[in-house]
Amino acid sequence: MGQALNKDHFTPAEHTEYRKRLQQQLDELKTVIEQPGFSDGPASIGAELELYITDKNGLPAPYNEELLTSMAHPLLTEELNRFNLEINLSPVTAQGKPFSAMEAELLPILKTLRQQAASMDAKIATIGILPTLNSTHLQRDYMTDRARYRALTNELSALKGEPFVVDINGQDSLKMSCDEVTLEGANTSFQVHLKVSAADFARYFNAAQLATSLVLAISGNSPTFLGQRLWQETRIALFKQSIDSRHPGLTRWRQPSRVSFGHGWVRQGAWELFAENVALHCPLMPYISEDNTPFAELCLHHGTVWSWNRPVFEHKKGGHLRIEYRYLPAGPSVIDMMANAALAIGLTVALAEHMPQLLPKVPFPYAEFNFYRAAQHGLDASILWPLDNQHGLRESRVTEIIGQLLPEAAKGLEHLEVSRSEIDSLLSVVEKRLSHGVTGASWQLNRLDSYLGKGDQQQALSRMLEDYMHFSTSGEPVANWELAK
Repeated sequence: MGQALNKDHFTPAEHTEYRKRLQQQLDELKTVIEQPGFSDGPASIGAELELYITDKNGLPAPYNEELLTSMAHPLLTEELNRFNLEINLSPVTAQGKPFSAMEAELLPILKTLRQQAASMDAKIATIGILPTLNSTHLQRDYMTDRARYRALTNELSALKGEPFVVDINGQDSLKMSCDEVTLEGANTSFQVHLKVSAADFARYFNAAQLATSLVLAISGNSPTFLGQRLWQETRIALFKQSIDSRHPGLTRWRQPSRVSFGHGWVRQGAWELFAENVALHCPLMPYISEDNTPFAELCLHHGTVWSWNRPVFEHKKGGHLRIEYRYLPAGPSVIDMMANAALAIGLTVALAEHMPQLLPKVPFPYAEFNFYRAAQHGLDASILWPLDNQHGLRESRVTEIIGQLLPEAAKGLEHLEVSRSEIDSLLSVVEKRLSHGVTGASWQLNRLDSYLGKGDQQQALSRMLEDYMHFSTSGEPVANWELAK
């Protein structure tokens, strides 16, 4: 999706040529990634952080183009909505202190970005969904005027044929409709990448999928949308529904969603997932590469199918494969995001060794069940987890499983040769959240509830956000933030 487009409408001939190229490149990809030793070598880690821009009152501010111009930073790029930006961090080797290296690159960019925003009477927020967002910020006027976003809107709207419907129930309930895919831009995330070998990909990807519910439960940071208290990680429901182009008239069978947890465990390797996306989803933006960039059409199509954990193929410099963890929210603080990344990666590596024994104990639909349970209930969730000497499924408290597996996450990071001091520092952030029962989401809800009795809803949301941004910029992990009295 990061590929630049110079048009937003496509001819039938372009659709035909695009589909032809997809099939050709899918066959070529199979040949490439099945070469012995493909994507071998030291593991590396990367990340992308999506941000909100707010005005001095905490409302979304459409200044991304102005900030891009004033910053002129090669790692900074626009996002779908004019009140969002993205920082693309440089990949780092997993050996040593990779999370400290990412933090060292991110913090100066954030500092300068906040200074530039302040010159426009604006602020920068790292949060999954901005609490003060309202329906006026979801209109076309707030969409970044780039060809690829116009094309995305045109194609998804044409497929849907009617407004997108959002229906989410939590502490409060929300049902609304919207004609624009700007709904998607309400979600901001911290997307983490882990380079893995092709030979190990199936085990690692399945392990990442299994671990997702655990990491999501303890990293929730998006409890509100349009003023309503919904899921602990409302992004999960909102993102899926915000671009759900499936035709409501086809009720005899369940169409696959473009935003999903997946459709089954990976049995052989990464190629299965690319082939699945080509087979199950029609092209949204059949943009033909003008310079015949290798795999351009396949990668563009793959970028318009939004699985919460996604394989990434990079053809440059000999090529490699990555797992992209897309479910982590932005925020609350930089150290919290690094701790979430460390936990996700550590559990992936640790569980990968045991996947042949674990897969028969958890049919894939139950892993998906865990994912949505964790998104909805956070640390209060109960999930179906594989147990020793298992004879039948039973629910376990997600907090118990996380506590049991923290030492395993440490071993996984040690396997990547992450330094012991880095492991201890980051997993202690997770451990404190667990012991205090505090996540970004629970902190927001606690603070919001304390203000709801002291003013109207909008005032309460604004005051909560002001407190949140104060603590977020302090650099302290959320478990150290002051709770409402």
